[in-house]
Amino acid sequence: MKIFLDSSDINAIKEFEPKVDGFTTNPTLMRKAGVTDYEKFCKKVLTLIKGKPVSFEVFADEFDDMERQARMIQSWGQNVYVKIPITNSKGFSSVPLIERLGGKINVTAVFTEDQVRSLPPKPMIVSLFAGRIADTGRDPFLFSWNAYPQFALLWASTREVLNIYQAREARADIITVTPELLTKYWNMKGKNLKELSLETVKMFYRDAQEAGYTL
Repeated sequence: MKIFLDSSDINAIKEFEPKVDGFTTNPTLMRKAGVTDYEKFCKKVLTLIKGKPVSFEVFADEFDDMERQARMIQSWGQNVYVKIPITNSKGFSSVPLIERLGGKINVTAVFTEDQVRSLPPKPMIVSLFAGRIADTGRDPFLFSWNAYPQFALLWASTREVLNIYQAREARADIITVTPELLTKYWNMKGKNLKELSLETVKMFYRDAQEAGYTL
């Protein structure tokens, strides 16, 4: 399973570049990171990631504009995947556009198996938002992760380190992980639980002492 960094933080992208297999971002992450010039930011990222796969998302809502943006984004490099949402904001399917587009595609905001079945049978990344599905109380493991060999299935919206292990067990091809969760994953991997218990007790004691608590 490949691990992609999910971030729009330039410093994080620089730091994690040697350690991950690829990168993803989206307009929401870019806005939170203070990005104001979309194209300038994307081209800056491309100078940092040394040819590794990266997904940049269209942000138009009308399909003609979406297609224009998609073709522009694809022209930025051979390692660039264009993220196409499974529908536009009005709920109209993006499948006709996905059928027309060549090149590398990452179909995003996918939540149902019916949406996956609606896609044309050609190689592409399909980003299943497993974390958000789990937020609703539904189990992402109920999805048939092995049933679509024509696609690279991506476990998106990772919520906790455990999801990395779950995605591997589900045989997802890719998982997207934030810098914070990736750091925790590497720091905690294989950690002795008895040692972790002692570290936790020491933390509680230290914080109580530093706070000056008395009874």
